[in-house]
Amino acid sequence: MTPLGHQKLTSTKEEYIECIDNLFLKLELAYHYQFYKVFGTDDRLNEGKKLWALSLKKFTVQVINSAVENVIVSQSYLPTLTDLLKSCADINNQDGFPSVEEAYIEARKSFSPRKEYSWSHPIVYYTGKKIGWNLIEDKDTKELFLSFKRIYNRLKEMASEGHEFIIQYQEEKLESNPLNKKLFESLRKKHNI
Repeated sequence: MTPLGHQKLTSTKEEYIECIDNLFLKLELAYHYQFYKVFGTDDRLNEGKKLWALSLKKFTVQVINSAVENVIVSQSYLPTLTDLLKSCADINNQDGFPSVEEAYIEARKSFSPRKEYSWSHPIVYYTGKKIGWNLIEDKDTKELFLSFKRIYNRLKEMASEGHEFIIQYQEEKLESNPLNKKLFESLRKKHNI
């Protein structure tokens, strides 16, 4: 089980440790003097790595590597842990999914027939369906939002792993019966057509 809103670590422990080591190496090379002022001793460096590793564990190795590159390119000074967390969160939000807050608002504003509503992403529909449309329409509580967030993040993770979410639109089927030729002929004769 992961805390609400956190992603499961998909990389191995060794890959994650290597990622954190590479993060600190890149920071050392990019911000040499500033880096040594902050992480100048082995104890401070080890404690810094532990703190950053714990704080960044909810992000994938790929997101962390991209965030480090973004921060190094955009900042003249040694970034703080908060700077890197913000960069990771920004990269995570570029995944094509609406934020949890946007999805929640969209689900509350939706109307019947829900399958025909113009959803920003199908997982918003499936999250609302799982919770229940009556609850979403009638209540707006913190508990409801937290339930929505938990289900939404689980479905988002499944979508990121390749699971497809497709809303099956129900098209009205018009029944077409074959033409009754005898009835047609009798009507033509009756009305002189």
